[in-house]
Amino acid sequence: MPSISDPDSDTEARLLIERIAASGTRHDVVHGGVRVCWRRFGAEKSAQPPLVLLHGGHGSWMHWLRNVEALSARHTLWLPDMPGFNDSDAPPRAVPGDDPLGPLLDALGGSLDQLIGAGTPIDLGGFSFGGLTAARFAVRRGAIRRLALVGSGGHGTMRRMSVEMINWRAAPNREEERAALLHNLGALMLHDKAAIDPLAFEIHDISCHGTRFRSKDVSQAGGLQAALDMLGGPQLLLWGEYDVTADPRPLVAQLTAGHPQREGVVIDGAGHWAQYERADEFNRRMLRFLG
Repeated sequence: MPSISDPDSDTEARLLIERIAASGTRHDVVHGGVRVCWRRFGAEKSAQPPLVLLHGGHGSWMHWLRNVEALSARHTLWLPDMPGFNDSDAPPRAVPGDDPLGPLLDALGGSLDQLIGAGTPIDLGGFSFGGLTAARFAVRRGAIRRLALVGSGGHGTMRRMSVEMINWRAAPNREEERAALLHNLGALMLHDKAAIDPLAFEIHDISCHGTRFRSKDVSQAGGLQAALDMLGGPQLLLWGEYDVTADPRPLVAQLTAGHPQREGVVIDGAGHWAQYERADEFNRRMLRFLG
């Protein structure tokens, strides 16, 4: 793939995204007046429970682009654009004092139940903001066989951000906007500069422009530990070694201590977006965990 500065890089990355998207089916489902866009990959029916994966903040289903083919080879994979992101409608605003995630969780759960049936057991995963959302969703919905979280928000412990993010929305032109988005990929999402390729940039660019839900405050408000404790069952808690949203090794040790059904993993060399940066290792670990 050409470099990000190559004028053909956007086209090649978009073609790859379109190829992956075309390998699945799109389902637009309305619940409570909110249209949620879901994409299904893999066999319509599988011996394994459906696998539902939730993307991160300023994200979309494409946060899992490098995992779709490996995971859908064995599982029926359902990837939403969560309400307020990319191709889905924005959820209604929560009433002041109520749970800010409530309307999003309502639309997400109601639309999924229309697709696979209420009470159908699923395996569930989430990345970053989607990790906390997945844990909260699991408590609310039930019927979760296994839960896998990647770089999850909501842990309430120390972050290691050392480089300031740039407000790309304030950029005066497209050139400076692209520069800000590229800077933010390196500051937050990916550790290895070689991983910041045209595909990563295209996913980040499209997803950021499609974001209408403010997830940062939710992610930093805590609540992950409480949700995990309420759930029980097998849980995979995974962070990249260089994830700047946490200090992974002590956090993994803290979350797994005294919980034999929790497996903690730190992927060497990976940043926050570990399932993209170290896709092969992530895919192996996920498939092994899911069984």
